[in-house]
Amino acid sequence: MSTNQPAPRCVHFSFLPLGQRTLFSSAIIVLSTGYMFAMIYIFESHAGRDGNPMLSVNDLIIAYSGSKSDTRIEAALKGPMANMLPAKEKDEIIAWVRRGAKNEDFATVESIIDQRCNICHDGSNPHIPNLKGHANVAKTAEMDTGMDIFTLVRVSHIHLFGLTFIFFIMGTIFCHAYLKLKWLKCLIIALPFLSILFDIASWYLTKIFPPFAYVVLISGGVMGVSFGAQALISLYQMWFFKPDENLMYDV
Repeated sequence: MSTNQPAPRCVHFSFLPLGQRTLFSSAIIVLSTGYMFAMIYIFESHAGRDGNPMLSVNDLIIAYSGSKSDTRIEAALKGPMANMLPAKEKDEIIAWVRRGAKNEDFATVESIIDQRCNICHDGSNPHIPNLKGHANVAKTAEMDTGMDIFTLVRVSHIHLFGLTFIFFIMGTIFCHAYLKLKWLKCLIIALPFLSILFDIASWYLTKIFPPFAYVVLISGGVMGVSFGAQALISLYQMWFFKPDENLMYDV
């Protein structure tokens, strides 16, 4: 058996069967839609924590390191839960907390919490605070220290597995694209994986040193740019770009 067989080479999109290009295009479109909804969720869950509507580094610092001026329930009402109840009712809860969150005064906010919050915060989900009764609500009236380590670990493994699969699929498809600069193509493929590691590591480091929130923001941006580049280049070259036949394997 000969040992001088040429190494397998990747075929450019334009030379792939129609069915395979359709499969790749469908996967890219669905993953892109999912990525867009994920970005909306991240924006809605983090933006506004610092009192301003847009997502900022301060929002990320508050999310991971905590607010230095608010309790946990205040930080939630100003951030991810801000749109879950009218401003007047939100102000009543915050006022009760600042009066000391006393049991004898709990009746002034109990009906609001039962009506607006306990649909989800009834104790049935161990991953979100239980707001049934004064004792449970009082626990959230402690100083906000950001996401706890257990929550970070739980979210970390979900992101590590989920994002790795997403970018493995995107990278596998993108391997069929032609870029004159081979190093640039490899960089676009590798950057999301590096960004995932930097992003998740920075969640924990932000709790210790808040300026690491900049790394969280930059890593997320790099992931988004890499995803967009792979999706757009792949779709364009799949259906509109016709390279010279000599470039059939030069991808």
